Amino acid sequence: METAVKNKASVKAFFKALENGNIEQLVALFAEDAKHINPYASGIFPEGANGKEGIKNYWSPVLPNFDGMLFSIEDLLVMENPNMVFVKYTGKIKLKNNAGFYENNYYSTFKFNQNGLIKEYVEIFNPIVAARAFGMIDQIK
Repeated sequence: METAVKNKASVKAFFKALENGNIEQLVALFAEDAKHINPYASGIFPEGANGKEGIKNYWSPVLPNFDGMLFSIEDLLVMENPNMVFVKYTGKIKLKNNAGFYENNYYSTFKFNQNGLIKEYVEIFNPIVAARAFGMIDQIK
């Protein structure tokens, strides 16, 4: 039970670090050999990143592009193996220059190693909604 509680807290810390724009706190949650996977990148969004440094390089340019992020968790479930956590959530991201908000629904899985660090993060989002929000709908492959 302790592992499940700790891993759920790490997932919450992941979203809090994004909301606070704190790249150092975010990256500290990942293992050195971690993977970030975006299976629905659709040829226009990054497919993810490998390794702690790759994850830092993935998120570092993203966070300053927005005037704030808010993630509302609907479901946060520990799987039968407590080293895997499933999250259903929504994101509301404020675009710069008063351009409104980008909102999408997400499903993610987090897999943790024996040290409680994220070894795999999978982010599933609707690429059509994202492409429309960023004027890239014609680029979907």
